[in-house]
Amino acid sequence: MAGILKDKVVLVTGAGGGIGREMAILCAKEGAKVVVNDLGGAVDGEGEGSQTPAAKVCEEIKAAGGIGIPNYGSVSDPAAAEAMIKQAVENFGRIDGVINNAGILRDRIFHRMSHLDWKQVIDVHLNGAFNTSRAAANYFKEQKSGAFVHFTSTSGLVGNFGQANYSAAKMGIIGLSRSIALDMKAFNVRSNCISPFAWTRMIGTIPADTPQQKARVERSKRMTPAKIAPMAAFLLSDAAEGVTSQIFGVRMNEIMLFNANRPVRSVHMSEGWTPQSIAETAIPAMKPHFISLDRSPEYFTWDPI
Repeated sequence: MAGILKDKVVLVTGAGGGIGREMAILCAKEGAKVVVNDLGGAVDGEGEGSQTPAAKVCEEIKAAGGIGIPNYGSVSDPAAAEAMIKQAVENFGRIDGVINNAGILRDRIFHRMSHLDWKQVIDVHLNGAFNTSRAAANYFKEQKSGAFVHFTSTSGLVGNFGQANYSAAKMGIIGLSRSIALDMKAFNVRSNCISPFAWTRMIGTIPADTPQQKARVERSKRMTPAKIAPMAAFLLSDAAEGVTSQIFGVRMNEIMLFNANRPVRSVHMSEGWTPQSIAETAIPAMKPHFISLDRSPEYFTWDPI
């Protein structure tokens, strides 16, 4: 099967449904051999898991003429993450790309968030991205090629109500991706992030109580997961040579590039600062540039293209 990923071998985590499913199917359509990973658990990570979601996606891939094999491990387990990469190498001879998409939600307002809520979300999102990436890193180093695609979120980029655990994990993934890009540049390995705007099972669990929240949900329902997959496939391909350490937003037919954190205002005091002079001089000068607690800047409230 010809395509932009011809002869590539790719692992997609959390590929039993939603965005992960669409990426696995498109990667296979574009010529990749795909390891379809999904634990098959609930959105909050509870339950024993099921082999059905990953197996079903592999059946869809095969029915369309592609090649996909299921994996049912948890990305939060380093041994299971290593097994995913080994499964790719043992079945297909190599590993060329890793898409870190697996995730759970355990939303709680911060003063009610338990240590377990915090730990489980960090384990799946941030530790999971590290585990699979670390397992693939030596293979990428030896073959002098490879690509990571990590999934972040606007919850990390700008914050969100009731998602301190998820937001911290998703912001951490950005730091992880950028450090991987720096560390592995010498081996021709790329690392990028995607911040998706799409209606998925996870998004459907977020409460929508106010008219503004309900309107946002209705907009989100128009943003299908299939729209995210082309960017992921591109970033895994040789056509993405030189594209690394970036954060892309994808919403319907729109692609965004997010900027890096940079200083926006600097104030200097030649004799040094006191708490009082900071209050009287520095803060008033910086205040117009403060980040707002309003989580709806213009680029999040546009109608989808």
